[in-house]
Amino acid sequence: MKNPKVVVMGLGYIGLPTGAVIADKGISVRGVDIQSHVVDTINQGRIHIVEPDLAALVQNVVSKGFLTAHTTPALADVFMIAVPTPFKGDHEPDISFVEQAAQHITPFLAPGNLILIESTSPVDTTRTIQKQIEEARPELQNKLHFAYCPERVLPGKILQELRSNPRIIGGITPEDAQKAKEFYALFVEGDLYTTNDHTAEMCKLVENSFRDVNIAFANELSMICHSIDVDVMELIHLANKHPRVSILQPGCGVGGHCIAVDPWFLVHQFPQHANLIRQARETNDSKPLWVLSQVDNAISFFKQKHHRSPQIACLGLSFKPNIDDLRESPALHIAKSIHQEYPNVVAVEPNLLLDQVQSIPLCSLEKALQEADIFVVLVAHTPFRTISYPTSAIVLDFTHQCRD
Repeated sequence: MKNPKVVVMGLGYIGLPTGAVIADKGISVRGVDIQSHVVDTINQGRIHIVEPDLAALVQNVVSKGFLTAHTTPALADVFMIAVPTPFKGDHEPDISFVEQAAQHITPFLAPGNLILIESTSPVDTTRTIQKQIEEARPELQNKLHFAYCPERVLPGKILQELRSNPRIIGGITPEDAQKAKEFYALFVEGDLYTTNDHTAEMCKLVENSFRDVNIAFANELSMICHSIDVDVMELIHLANKHPRVSILQPGCGVGGHCIAVDPWFLVHQFPQHANLIRQARETNDSKPLWVLSQVDNAISFFKQKHHRSPQIACLGLSFKPNIDDLRESPALHIAKSIHQEYPNVVAVEPNLLLDQVQSIPLCSLEKALQEADIFVVLVAHTPFRTISYPTSAIVLDFTHQCRD
């Protein structure tokens, strides 16, 4: 493990930053992605996602030859799988991308190789992949190392947290876990904790389910406060003065590929027990509907007062501030829903190019401030925090609390 060759399967929001951080240690990393434009972009020393400091890091490691991008894997010592795990059907986990990535690396495996899964996965996925590989390559049975190590990074701080956050490493055997720990120690400064694969798989799901339940409390509280004309942010500020209370900030819902997805994995696998987890997911998934009802009220009020349809600007489409990630974004869902009902709608998303969202027109913040009658603030991007709105505008700020 002193100087391994590494293959990273998937060059998205986790795979590319992880590959770049590993390459920054002088380790040879071959990134693999099925999208040729992603491969071409990275090989030019550029990036296809928005993440602070990532562009400079990728340009540096590509220029030095430590990171290269390809559409196929090759022989290596370590194979890391960092591909999406979306839903299918009724919130059923879909690990087909993980299985496909494992299928692609199987011909290149050799005795002693380490196979790591970082993709968020339901319990038993690591052993499913082990079985799949060993059935295809029976001569490698008991000669490979398998481990699960979930990422636990915050978009906007991915590079910092990849290096500094503690990691949970679950091996199918203790030897597998130790082998994986030796590898992560090459580029992770945080503490490394080893366990078995099932515990590690559960750990990622439990962490995000815990956060989802707490966010659901805040979102539910915001709706209660709105109904009785109480400032929810003042209430939370005062309640948090209690030494054992720490209420989170409400928003327009929950998005991203982790908190909005992971709890459903537990609900699907353990439906008889995951009752609170299910309720939290349903609460957070329903918050955008409440937001839309508030927007409808504002539009009706405007029409009655001005006898015309308003121009509407939705501020923010990503699932959290200052990133371009639209995965499971409640803001994007809300903006699309408004646009389906009312034609005079534009969105402002400073982290996207103006042609990147085809389902809703995008415009600049300056143009929106000149033309819009109603502003629906959905994401607390930095440029939105100091806006001086027109005095006649209706502003619905769901990043703090809606005020009519």
